[in-house]
Amino acid sequence: MRKQNSEFLTAFTSEATGDIKNTDYFGFVERDDFACYVIADGIDDQLEAISAKLAVDAVVTAFSEAPSMSRRMLKKYLLAANKALLEANSKTTLKASIIIVLTNYVKLRYGQAGNIRLRLYRNGFIREQTTDQSLTMDLVRQESVPQDKVAIHEERNNLYTYLGQEKDFHPYISKKIKLTNEDALALYTRDIWENIDEGEMKDVFADASDNPQELVDTVEDLLMSRQPRNLGKYTFAAIFINKIFTDPNKKRKIKRTLAVLAAVFTVAAVAGVLLYVRYRQRQDKIADMEQGYTDTIEYIQMDNYLRAQECCKEAQDLADDLKDAKMQKELGNYLKLIEAVLAAQESMDNGAYTEAQDGFGEALIRSRYVDNIGMDYINDRLSMTADYISVYDSIYLGDTLAMNLQYDKAEEKYLEAKALAAKIYFDEGRTAAVDALEKLYSDQKDQKEAEDAAMQEQLSQEESGANYLAQGDTAYAQGDYESAQVFYQSALQKYQDLEDAAQQAVIEEKLAAVEAKQDSRSSQEEEAKTYMSQAAACADAGDYTGARKYYLLAKDIYAGLSADDKLSEIERKMEVLDIKEGEQQAAAAAERN
Repeated sequence: MRKQNSEFLTAFTSEATGDIKNTDYFGFVERDDFACYVIADGIDDQLEAISAKLAVDAVVTAFSEAPSMSRRMLKKYLLAANKALLEANSKTTLKASIIIVLTNYVKLRYGQAGNIRLRLYRNGFIREQTTDQSLTMDLVRQESVPQDKVAIHEERNNLYTYLGQEKDFHPYISKKIKLTNEDALALYTRDIWENIDEGEMKDVFADASDNPQELVDTVEDLLMSRQPRNLGKYTFAAIFINKIFTDPNKKRKIKRTLAVLAAVFTVAAVAGVLLYVRYRQRQDKIADMEQGYTDTIEYIQMDNYLRAQECCKEAQDLADDLKDAKMQKELGNYLKLIEAVLAAQESMDNGAYTEAQDGFGEALIRSRYVDNIGMDYINDRLSMTADYISVYDSIYLGDTLAMNLQYDKAEEKYLEAKALAAKIYFDEGRTAAVDALEKLYSDQKDQKEAEDAAMQEQLSQEESGANYLAQGDTAYAQGDYESAQVFYQSALQKYQDLEDAAQQAVIEEKLAAVEAKQDSRSSQEEEAKTYMSQAAACADAGDYTGARKYYLLAKDIYAGLSADDKLSEIERKMEVLDIKEGEQQAAAAAERN
């Protein structure tokens, strides 16, 4: 009876331009007690273009099997559509945006996943409208993107909820919205709202007649008049609620209800006192829970996550006691956000900045489930941990360069780390950079002192070697080959310690010359000894002339050898020869006389 005694008129258009295949789909079912309207936009860009149709068919089938407009059933219809895409026999992942509208011809409720839009117009004004589940709308809420730039923003189709998600599928489900006569409902896909703004759409509905097809044609003409270059496929549906259902038994039901109430009033009065006490207790718990919920949000906004955690746990305990599923879920999401932030902060306090960055990244994702609350604080911490990591990365690179003795480049990296740490007021990082610089300068000083000591030692060794070499040359020049050999050997040892191959070669040549001289001297000494023996033999035989000859030959050799002691000895022997020869001549003269 509801459908027959109400007037819901529906019209739509769904087209694609050029050779593009239409991947949108619209369908609806109007039963006696409930009606279901479904619009889907395929976003998988596949030639088969089956995502939207699969989704709409799944919803219509699920609704037809169990018509309802309860929140639970609407979520079931959305899950059926999501499951249909996930289990489809397709080579690629299927994805789509969707809006489902349910009505009992008196009220409506809608569920959304993606960026298809719904607008409910009443008396020329928007009574209800959806919000895209996209990154662009997150940026609008953060006031990073103006509302009037949404249609051209590059992230408008970057969705965080859509059909085809295996995990984190969180569609939006509205509360029940009471309808009135002459309400008008619009459902349309992205190619409509990207080219027709809200003001123009509002004007079209304000001037509309009671025929939805005329309005659909007007919107399509307006779209085509723009001649958008990138227009692909589009779908627009209008549902005119010319008359809602009015229950004819409403007054009778009220009278029967009053009669029943009068009959049970006495019993209710007795039970009422007890129920009132329980009610007041429950209301007090509800008030405490709601206050804890509010305090949780306020403490998060104040960046006091420890106090927010306390309030959130207390409120969650009350929600569990009250069996308030909605608050249990919402408080659970807040608690997950708080715990993620506190865990990340603990990692940050302990100096585990990479773990902290990952933790704050997880917290950023969690904030989406609680209306992006705390996002400024989390983004600030993400930026801070990134800077901290950069400081330590520069110090680590400096350490590596210092190990490779690239001290100038190492100093540059340490100074970069110090400057960045000072800029972000990172005392720990600045101290680490200063310590690294001081160690670098100390290492450089130690190295220079060691090099200076080594150089001094080398100079000392070179000077000592040069002195020994000079002394050897002097001894050699004087014919003192034994001393020359000792000096040359000492000099050779010095230059071997210095690893001076050139000087070693020179000294080895000098030692060879000394050895040659020593060999020659030995031979001459032997020859001189022979002459001395021959001279002595001649002297003993009285051949003083022969003895003098051999002494003179020995004298020449010893003179060449600078053997002064031998020369003196020969002089004495020759003097003895002169005396003996004189005696011999005197004896001979005496005999002749």
